[in-house]
Order: sequence, then C-alpha cells, then structure tokens
Amino acid sequence: MNELGQAIQLKELTKDFPLMERGRYLRAVDSLSLEIPRNSVFGLLGPNGSGKSTTIRMLLGLSEPSKGEVRILGGSPKDPGIRRQVGYLPDAPYYHKFLTGKELLRFFGKLMGLSKVSLEQQSVELLGQFGLSDAMDRKLGSYSKGMLQRLGFAQALLGDPEILVLDEPTAGVDPVGAAEVGDFVRGLRERGKTVLLCSHLLTQVQDLCDAVGIMNKGRLLASGGIEQLLRPSENPRFSLEGLEESAQAEVARLVELKGGRMKPMGQDLESLFRELVSNDDERSKGQ
Repeated sequence: MNELGQAIQLKELTKDFPLMERGRYLRAVDSLSLEIPRNSVFGLLGPNGSGKSTTIRMLLGLSEPSKGEVRILGGSPKDPGIRRQVGYLPDAPYYHKFLTGKELLRFFGKLMGLSKVSLEQQSVELLGQFGLSDAMDRKLGSYSKGMLQRLGFAQALLGDPEILVLDEPTAGVDPVGAAEVGDFVRGLRERGKTVLLCSHLLTQVQDLCDAVGIMNKGRLLASGGIEQLLRPSENPRFSLEGLEESAQAEVARLVELKGGRMKPMGQDLESLFRELVSNDDERSKGQ
C-alpha cells in the first residue's frame, strides 16, 4: 500500500459476524478498499445497516477485521501513538450526567495521557471555542442536545489530533446546529486536518466533502471525487420544469435559434446515492 500522503488506508477490509447456526455468518463489511488523503474531507455514505459503523470500529481499532488491513498515518490503529492522532465523535455519545463539561474533558484527557497543565489549558480553550464557557461548571444533565453535541466536538479535538472521525454529527440537531457542524468541518480542513464524515444530510455532504464513498450491504458501490462522480451522465438532465414534452422541444429549438445551447446539469449526490443503492438492491433480489 502506498502510504505517502494518505491519512487512512483500508485494503480488502472484511468483517464477518458468526450466527447462531453453526458455520454460518453475517458479512457486515465485504472487501472494502479505500484511501483517504491527508487534509481532505471524505464522506462515507450508505443506508442504515450498510456497514459504515462497523468500518469505523475497525478503523479505530475497536473491532478486529476478519480479513484485510487498516493503516492510519502509515501505522496500526492499535498503536497508542497513532490512536492519539485520531479524534472520534460517535453517532450517539453517552456522557455521565453527574459530570460537568470541564470534568468530562479532564476525564478523557487523562485517558489520553495529557499533562495536567496542557489538559487544563485545552479544556478551557475548547469549551470557549464551542460556546460553552458559561456552562463548563454545570452538570451535563442540564445541557441541551445542541450543547452536548458541541461538547462532543470539544472532546474529539482534545490533544489536537490530525484525523477526526465524525459519525452522524448532525443526528438530532436542528438546522442551525447542522449549519454549525458544517462550519466546524470547514474550519478543520482549513487547519490541515483530515475528516472522515458519515451523514445522511447528503446536500451538506456534497457541499463539504472533497470525495465520497457509497456503501450498501457491506460493499463499496462507488468512490471518488465529488466532481468526478457527479459529472453529466450519458442521459443528461436539464434544469427545465413544469412544461409538457412538446413545449420543452419548442424551448430547445428557440434556444438554438438564438445561438445558445441547453447545458446539461450534473447529477446531485442524493440522486446518485438513491440510484446506486436501488440498483444494488435490485441486483441482490435477482441473485
């Protein structure tokens, strides 16, 4: 595997879970290969049950692959030095409600081995960065959903990791909160970080990500840069709505008569996602 310039590399990654029936198993991830360059935002997409979360657990070293290899910054996710370079925000974080915001960051910082002075400084700075300075000494039981989400981002940034893994960071967040998440991800890229983002907000993913990978039933259906994947297809689409077919043809003739041309539109990410997943589901039914 060529490690130069790559933050994350997955090679033929496979995960099987044994079933109750002897000799049978469920394949959650099937020969997944991906490379995510440093200083980029990569969207890992797929419907529920597609294998995204299982992939993330293997990437973080929380689950052992059945086959294949994971490399992070050229090393193993089991290496403590490598693990300290990865910040993680799970899709449904649980925090002890009796802790304050500041105590939570101290807890995670001690697990990471941060010095007392560095941890104190980072905790105050991160809580301030995410608008939680006035609430840092309040119990988490009094935090709103948005406040807990911002606290999760602060926790993920402890130790100034090079890679951030964000699993559904907009889940349960209102539109204002979702926009804040987008601004946060853009800021990370500007600081030279690498972000692996899982989200069902495909419009936001299209706007934020440099590249995406689309999964279904554990398999990678497509991957590549946003512009590459969304370029006009063989059956181009035009931004023309509300007219009958004969009227559309008349408009096209008028455009050509005036020396213009109708420019096809690139496919949007949501349409591509639905098309790929639907086609894959249909192929699976026919097997």
